[in-house]
Amino acid sequence: MSAHAKMVWAPESSPADKRNVWTALKRGWRGRCPRCGEGKLFRAFLKVDDHCSACGQDFTPHRADDLPAYLVIIIVGHIVVPLALLIETNYSPPVALQLAIYLPLTLIASLVLLQPVKGAVVGLQWALRMHGFDEQNPTE
Repeated sequence: MSAHAKMVWAPESSPADKRNVWTALKRGWRGRCPRCGEGKLFRAFLKVDDHCSACGQDFTPHRADDLPAYLVIIIVGHIVVPLALLIETNYSPPVALQLAIYLPLTLIASLVLLQPVKGAVVGLQWALRMHGFDEQNPTE
């Protein structure tokens, strides 16, 4: 290529649009499409839909795997364990009463958080162009 030849930029070679990570996380947390925020992300409790009904974003490349479950364990553990220690040290209720409180609390909190956390993980993957969410390089 000569020094005076013009460089032609094709849309494929231009830098990809920047995706806002916080917006994608919030939309995913609410169970909405991380791109448009309108379509539903889930078709069942933990089943991510194949595509957005509003903008057509393909969700099949997502790979949330076990990360949402690990994050929920960490979040719920950081809530329930200090609460249990606080109640035990200050009030010393019977063990049966503690189990009757902490086990259902842990189960309910885990179930309530699992879908929003998974949605946020899918939103994060989309925002960071992880796996197949990068239109510029669909083979990765």
